[in-house]
Amino acid sequence: MAFNKVKLSQIIRDFIITLDGDDYASNASDSAIRNFALRGIREIGFDLGKKVKSLKLSIGSNDTVSLPDDFVDLIKVGVVDPDGIVRVFGNNKNINYSRRMEAEADQRPLINDQFESGPMNIGLNSIGDRIDDKSSTDSAVSSAENLDDYIFENYLYQGGLGRLYGTGGGSLAGEYRLNSDQNRIEVETNSGYSEVVIEYIADEARASDPEVHVYAEEALRSYVYYKIIERKSSVPANEKARARAEYYNERRKANARLSNFTKEEALKTIRKNFMQAPKY
Repeated sequence: MAFNKVKLSQIIRDFIITLDGDDYASNASDSAIRNFALRGIREIGFDLGKKVKSLKLSIGSNDTVSLPDDFVDLIKVGVVDPDGIVRVFGNNKNINYSRRMEAEADQRPLINDQFESGPMNIGLNSIGDRIDDKSSTDSAVSSAENLDDYIFENYLYQGGLGRLYGTGGGSLAGEYRLNSDQNRIEVETNSGYSEVVIEYIADEARASDPEVHVYAEEALRSYVYYKIIERKSSVPANEKARARAEYYNERRKANARLSNFTKEEALKTIRKNFMQAPKY
C-alpha cells in the first residue's frame, strides 16, 4: 500500500470506533456505513482525485477492444513506440459500429401475474436480438472514388502529402471511436497493430479494498456522517446543515491540497506555444 493512500476498511473501522453512544450515527449498521463510504469514494474520487489507469489490451478480430470492468471514462488510446512514447489515436466519430436485427422481440408477457397487464408489463418492453454488421450499405460509394479530377499532384512530396484540400491531414497511428452501447472501442489502424494502450478513469469503488488519498480522508469521513443522518427525521435540521457544511468545507480543503499546479508548470505550458519549426 502506498503511504499517501488510506484503505477504505481502515477508514470505516476508525469511523465506527470513534462513534459515541449518543451520536446521531451510532445506530447505523456496518453495511450502511460501507455503502455510504463506497458512494463517497466515487463522488470524491471523480471530482478531486481521479484514479487514472493505463492498460495494454489486445485488438479483436473485428477491430474492437473490450473495455475493462472498472472503466468510467476514456482519456486516450494509442500505441507505444520503441522510445516509450504513446502515439495517440485520433477520435473519429464516423467509424461505423452498426448492428443488424437478428430476430424480432418476444412480445409475450411474463409468467408472473402482476406483470401480465398494465404499465408493469415488462415483457412488452423487450427488444429484438442484434448482431454486429459493420459492412457497407448497398450502393454506397467510397469517399476516395471520383476525386481524381480534384487532386493536385504535389511533385515536391511525390504526390503523397497535401494532395486534396479539405480531406484532412496529419500522420496518425490509427483512429478510434468509443462504443458505449457494446462497451468497447472501435479501432482502425494504419499498420495492423495487434495491441493498443488505453488510459482511462477507473472506478476505485470496484476494487476489493478501495483506497483514498490522505488529503481526502477527512472529507470522506464527513461525507459518510452527513449521508447517514441526512434522511433521519429524528436528527435536528441544524445538525444536518452543520454536517453538510462540514463535508463541503473538508471537500474544498482536499481539493486545494490535491491541486498542485505550480507557477513553474504554468510557465512551461505557456512557453510551449512559442516553438518554431521549418515551413515549406
